[in-house]
Amino acid sequence: MSTRFTIARLGSQGDGIANAEGGEVFIPFTLPGETVTAARQKDRAALMSVLEASPLRIDPACRHFTECGGCALQHYEAGAYRQWKRERVVQALKLKGIACDIAALVPCAPHTRRRVTFSARRTDAGMLLGFVRALSSEIIPIEECPISLPAIVSALDKLRALAGLVCATPKAFHMTVTVTASGLDVAVHDAGKLGDHQRRIASNFVLAEGLARLSVDGEIVVEPKKPVVQFGPVAVAVPPGAFLQATEAAEQAMASLVGQHLSRARKVADLFAGCGSFALRLGAQSEVHAVEGDAPALAALDRAFRFASGLKRVTSERRDLFRRPLTFKELNAFDGLVFDPPRAGAEDQSKQIARSDVPLVAAVSCNPVTLARDLRILIDGGYTLKSVTPIDQFLWSPHVEAVALLEKPKRRR
Repeated sequence: MSTRFTIARLGSQGDGIANAEGGEVFIPFTLPGETVTAARQKDRAALMSVLEASPLRIDPACRHFTECGGCALQHYEAGAYRQWKRERVVQALKLKGIACDIAALVPCAPHTRRRVTFSARRTDAGMLLGFVRALSSEIIPIEECPISLPAIVSALDKLRALAGLVCATPKAFHMTVTVTASGLDVAVHDAGKLGDHQRRIASNFVLAEGLARLSVDGEIVVEPKKPVVQFGPVAVAVPPGAFLQATEAAEQAMASLVGQHLSRARKVADLFAGCGSFALRLGAQSEVHAVEGDAPALAALDRAFRFASGLKRVTSERRDLFRRPLTFKELNAFDGLVFDPPRAGAEDQSKQIARSDVPLVAAVSCNPVTLARDLRILIDGGYTLKSVTPIDQFLWSPHVEAVALLEKPKRRR
């Protein structure tokens, strides 16, 4: 049975929120000020119809919008959408009592995402390849994707065929596809154990179709061309499943902000360094010590440095920074620092940074809530927050990146 609702505002996940009897109701694909009908189940409701549309409602860019679960806000006018994303960062900082001028959101263009994770499953009708419907396990097959690079979209039939070749389970599994300078890098997870015959057929397919690599659960099945990405002037051969920023443009924007802020530092620490997207760029101007817990990523960074030219010394250290953060005494050897942790943030590491004498710090985050928590720790430790720049690289989703730049007067020792 449908109920009439008026949308008061957007929630943190991009759902419209209506104030109703019994509490707030979250209604996806709605906008503030709209009157809608929706089928309610507890605090959520499925949109049935829009009775009075917002003037900011636009036609979505994709035929799969509202079904595939990948995008939440294709129906929101671009300027209002960007302002809403920026406001997510503003509000997160405000809740921690942090006052700072927040820059305009660095926008994300369509057709730029270089890394996409598909869900796949074998059915009686054939292989399904697509994205999972929101709050569901149902896989919606896709024929287009306006956030992704054309190289991924044009290969959908090829990827669906490859999914069928590697599938050894009746359950759903995942296929991460990354566009590299060498071609598509395909990493499959949870598809079951490949038999020798399957392995040969899949390898022949990869060779025939010109893919760069196929890995299954971290093991390389075939690698006709080592997948390579550019971090500034440095080419990096990335390991299977390596973390990369979702779009190259967002990575460059973040690296530019970090590089300018740390330009005066002679010795820089890069914490949660990954494959070196910051470290290898910063190495052109500073000595860098890169710290990362993932061994294959760190090995890729080190190998890229050794084959690069024009860089100052870049050293690396494998270390779980959640279990064993760098101490403030260790950090005092540096005059610049960048940290880019996962969504959980870096609370314990931030406490050590706050106690340190490092004069220049750049905090990079994909989660405004944990960023605000970590910035509060740094500010309470004597740092001054100079700027915060929100960056959109997950187009039409609620996710937003941010780069925060901080300074502390260097104490005499």
